[in-house]
Amino acid sequence: MSGGVDSSTAAFLLKEQGYAVEGITMCLGLPDSGPDDPKTRCCGREAISDAKAVCGHLKIPFYVLDLSKDMQEHVVMDFVRQYAKGHTPNPCVECNRFLKFGKLLKYAKDNGYDFLATGHYAKIADINGQLFLTPAKDTQKDQSYFLYCIERQHLRSILFPLADYTKEEVRQIAKKAELPVAEKTESQDICFVSDEGYADFVKKWIKTIEPGNIVDTRGKILGQHPGIIHFTIGQRSGLGVALGKPQYVVSLNADTHEVVIGDEDALKSTTLLAGNMNLFTEDLPAKTFAKVRYGKKMLACRVEVLPQKMAKIIFDEPQKAVTPGQSVVLFDENATLLGGGIILFVTSNRQEANE
Repeated sequence: MSGGVDSSTAAFLLKEQGYAVEGITMCLGLPDSGPDDPKTRCCGREAISDAKAVCGHLKIPFYVLDLSKDMQEHVVMDFVRQYAKGHTPNPCVECNRFLKFGKLLKYAKDNGYDFLATGHYAKIADINGQLFLTPAKDTQKDQSYFLYCIERQHLRSILFPLADYTKEEVRQIAKKAELPVAEKTESQDICFVSDEGYADFVKKWIKTIEPGNIVDTRGKILGQHPGIIHFTIGQRSGLGVALGKPQYVVSLNADTHEVVIGDEDALKSTTLLAGNMNLFTEDLPAKTFAKVRYGKKMLACRVEVLPQKMAKIIFDEPQKAVTPGQSVVLFDENATLLGGGIILFVTSNRQEANE
């Protein structure tokens, strides 16, 4: 229970359905903007207090599990390391992988609970005797993209009570149940990064940020930059150079500290290499689709599963701004989630032409 309306309503619904429900909050105890700032935002005191109040209202036991060290090691420092490599990470995926459906699920199993339930908008469906993740009723809130990292053998131990509700319906249920958090707003930002921005957050954890050159796709130097952590693939504004035509960040090189910019065509690619793949089936369908960012449309593709949890994904048509560090998530034509992984490398149209 995060102290928000979704997980609180999930607990209420389960109790109404006759489950023996107990609430638990992960205490992540992270500094708001750096190692020397004692303020917390992520599952801090206010969130824990709200979750406790909801459990008191529902008359269910409440516990707090300290995962602060795990959060720092597996989520925050991974975020910092990925940015330093010129990647654009997705910490919500790593939080789900290592904390919610890693450490927290293990805690539930070790302590004799039948299920771990959360307030995610996603559905677990039995398709021909095999469990898969499928979209929630509220397609605008659907979070299945962020849940591809759940190991398939764990799906039978997980409940998503909000699968068949819209956000508005959840809010109305919370109000009717008089939950203390019924009117609480939700944050859309990364919970451990303050308003100062990602780059400034990363700089507080890395002693030296190397400056470098801004170059075009032929290697010509166009200007300088203060560090690749200030850029992401597809970025158009804030480049510090003016060429009289739209230019985009097309690649970042952590070894040379170069930011490569080019036109829109140089931003397109047809092939990516993904690692840390987690698949819900060994038999991928002939028609496979991929999302390379949350909220983007599904793209027709071909998947070559490789050893060591790797996969090569070839799109039917070139795609713009496919970004290392983000997740590529695979679906069938019915939007059933098949698996996913972390984008490690992207081959641009320019590189393919040179080859």
